Amino acid sequence: MIRLNRLTDYAIVVLTQMGRDHAGVRTAPQLAHETGVPLPTVAKLLKTLAADGIIASHRGAAGGYSLSGAPETISVAQIIAALEGPIALTACVEGSGNHCDVESLCPMRGNWDKVNRAIRRALEDLTLADMAMPAWPPAFQPEAGADKAKAKALDVVG
Repeated sequence: MIRLNRLTDYAIVVLTQMGRDHAGVRTAPQLAHETGVPLPTVAKLLKTLAADGIIASHRGAAGGYSLSGAPETISVAQIIAALEGPIALTACVEGSGNHCDVESLCPMRGNWDKVNRAIRRALEDLTLADMAMPAWPPAFQPEAGADKAKAKALDVVG
């Protein structure tokens, strides 16, 4: 199973929240309150993301953190790379920095690169702006009591 670590997941949650008002400066306590992510975790993430240039740090009384660019310009791939290093499914893919002991004999050599490139491309195409979009269009969101109304309508018809 391919799985992002919890810090990366939290980072996307925090950055998506920042992206909803990307012109504003937010503090770690504000972001922790808005997202439900524990304050120590938010503080750690903000430092890491600032060091990587994804967000900017602002000092002073009105200080805090802001996105370094528009949400449409920050990809999920950038966030993953900042927290987990290069996107690499196996040790033998381009840019992984790791080496497989049987790489020279492996019949899959080079084929994993195709898969890795496809996944990296998909993550590069997905931005914070995309992540901020609701999973379902509002027209398809079930309203409170919709199931009861539907059941009542079926009773009338039936």
